[in-house]
Amino acid sequence: MARDNYSYRTTLPARGHTEVNLCSVISLGKDLSKIAMPVTFNEPLSFLQRVTEYMEYAKLLKLAAAEQTPLGRLQYVAAFAVSALASSWDRHGKPFNPLLGETYELEREDFRIICEQVSHHPPVSAFHADSDDFVFHGSIHPKLKFWGKNIEVHPKGIVTVELPKWKEAYTWQNVNCILHNVLVGQLWMEQLGALEIKQHGGINLKATLSFKSAGPNGKDLYRVEGFITDADKKRLVFLYGKWTERLRVCEPSLYDETLERIKRDAKSPQNSPGHKKVLAKLHSFKVGAFKPSHQDAIDESSADGEDCLPVDEIPGSITLWEVTPRPPNCSDYYQFTQFAMALNELEPGMSQRLCPTDSRLRPDIRKLEMGDQDGAANEKVRLEEKQRDSRKSKKHKKVMDTIPRWFQFTTNPYTGQEDWLYQGSYWDRNYAEIEDIF
Repeated sequence: MARDNYSYRTTLPARGHTEVNLCSVISLGKDLSKIAMPVTFNEPLSFLQRVTEYMEYAKLLKLAAAEQTPLGRLQYVAAFAVSALASSWDRHGKPFNPLLGETYELEREDFRIICEQVSHHPPVSAFHADSDDFVFHGSIHPKLKFWGKNIEVHPKGIVTVELPKWKEAYTWQNVNCILHNVLVGQLWMEQLGALEIKQHGGINLKATLSFKSAGPNGKDLYRVEGFITDADKKRLVFLYGKWTERLRVCEPSLYDETLERIKRDAKSPQNSPGHKKVLAKLHSFKVGAFKPSHQDAIDESSADGEDCLPVDEIPGSITLWEVTPRPPNCSDYYQFTQFAMALNELEPGMSQRLCPTDSRLRPDIRKLEMGDQDGAANEKVRLEEKQRDSRKSKKHKKVMDTIPRWFQFTTNPYTGQEDWLYQGSYWDRNYAEIEDIF
């Protein structure tokens, strides 16, 4: 594992930001994963490294494994699923598309992870993380499409958390991400849709979280909320917060009591000084698919222009996860979190033990990190041409294209669906007969 006393970097070698202007390179409805984008659109990370950002809050899975009840464990797994999205906030750069056969590894005190690009068309990235307390694995087939003003990112693929101590597993698919105003105006993003986390091997609990649309007045921007329910659909706990900030949990009775109290306050005279804010607060507690029965009346009163009071005011709540503040200089470095700052760092002696296909060794990413956009663009073109020439050569020789070295396409035992699962041996560090892809 990684050295406990190593100080990871908190800046990049050169300042940089992403320029987003899609007018000249794409057309409406086009799948961006099939387009060679200019490096000015990129941040200096491979998509495999972005996948690794799932692990920034891996401590939540350690906490999940330490919980004594299925409900307690699912709460922390849900917090982990939400936390994985926090690093994308205000990050507008596109990661580099991994080359077929590219890998990325990361070792930290409490986990290690290996990622591999297992397919080029369609692009599929597989990953496997493990520790003494958990196993986390999955594959992601991202689809990016442009729709006039917005880019939609659909992270297709199932992810799985296993807690061996409890013989339990949890599966889910991430929600969609929408990047707004990519042509004109201020860029901003939202995560949107329903996230359903299924528990396998325990008492079949389920967490259903709604990532809310900002709405016309922005009151629900970044909000996520929902319930954990049992097999009989009984509400066990209420989860709520913002995927950019924190996730909290409380008993459903506390949620209901808060709604009732606000409803009683809402019966005060219309000219009461706090009346509009009471209505706004009540509006803030509507819960995605779990819309309260009184919501229609609230919706009729929601055009009062008042800001929505924060949803994290339910008394008796417990914070499951809170985001780590970003470095104060992050705006100079692609809005990277401190965790992301270190992902492309070559620690002393690392290049000698890395697999030759590791993303840290990609010259185009390295040059962009160093501030050399022209050099990065030239290297990006060279690598893409080398990959095409390799594919043509194999086709001419009637040789199969690169077979994934560390993952195999098989059946996920928890979902029954086909998936890419780790087949072991990467950490033996036997990298013989590895193709030179850089």
